[in-house]
Amino acid sequence: MRWYDPFLYPFALLYDGVTRYRNGMFDSGKKRSTEFLIPTVVVGNLNLGGSGKTPMVEFLVESLKDHYRLATLSRGYGRKTKGFLLAEQNLGPTDLGDEPFQIFSKYGNEVTVVVGEERVMAIPQIIYHRPETELIILDDAFQHRYVKADLQILLTTFQNPFFKDRVLPLGTLRESADGAGRADLIIVTKCPASITEEEKSVFQKEIRNYADVPILFAGIKYGNPEPLFQPNSKLLKKVILVSGIANDGLFKEAAGKRFQVLETITFADHHRYTSADVRRILELVKKHEGAMVLTTEKDAVKLKDGAFHDYLAEIPIFALPIKVDMDQNDSQYLIERITNIVKDKAYIREI
Repeated sequence: MRWYDPFLYPFALLYDGVTRYRNGMFDSGKKRSTEFLIPTVVVGNLNLGGSGKTPMVEFLVESLKDHYRLATLSRGYGRKTKGFLLAEQNLGPTDLGDEPFQIFSKYGNEVTVVVGEERVMAIPQIIYHRPETELIILDDAFQHRYVKADLQILLTTFQNPFFKDRVLPLGTLRESADGAGRADLIIVTKCPASITEEEKSVFQKEIRNYADVPILFAGIKYGNPEPLFQPNSKLLKKVILVSGIANDGLFKEAAGKRFQVLETITFADHHRYTSADVRRILELVKKHEGAMVLTTEKDAVKLKDGAFHDYLAEIPIFALPIKVDMDQNDSQYLIERITNIVKDKAYIREI
């Protein structure tokens, strides 16, 4: 126990009471959840950030975009705009939020990307503006109970599973671990490649104290670094790491295995880059001649902002792409589960 935990306990007790009361209102029907004719899938978590929601949403998009007309719906955390907004080419991360902008940058020509705080109001607008939509994936909406989704996917990390965590501010849980009972399927994310069947069994036993649902396991894999500005840039062995994500431990670990890390700049999650930040990066590049900058996909989309182009376009800067790495059986089960929901709901004719 940390020395200051006793001071946080009353606040955690109050927070837990408020969230339990809110959930109780929905459970009793005093607050209403709306179910839509169009199939909806929620990807969410119980804790604050870092569970791998964006890679999981991208995994679902990759797996389903050739079969259904998809839309992704996010709140758009950190954006400066308000209300319903369809992603378009003239909009940036400050308009859409970091994660929606990243998804739009990668899949904007294949799927509809939407942001809107009131998801229950945004879904009808998606149907109005994109009537061809056949499936909506809601990113980070596990606590948004005004929408009754057809499939609630709860993510929890191998490193910090919800059953070992505590509610805010003692821990990082947005609500009690009992909230896992609302999940239809739970995925343990960021699993090491060396995870054993015994370790999986331990997780399954602990999770089933809260939810008797299918439990899948997924790791992450990093691809080859991709240049931000110069398509023919060559990879260098020495790197300066730059990241602004909830937990950059695995990013640092992956980079350390493949490159010689000279310097590391770590910003808070959803950091808004400034000219001063970019100048700091440039100073380190000048200090370490023959080194390149390596960053995350999430940070790359912000560093590509036109305001920084003159600063960064001439230096070697690469993004390290990340993807979900899931066992074929687990992957097949997940996609078939969603496919069956779409077919059973009969919103569209069977393909």
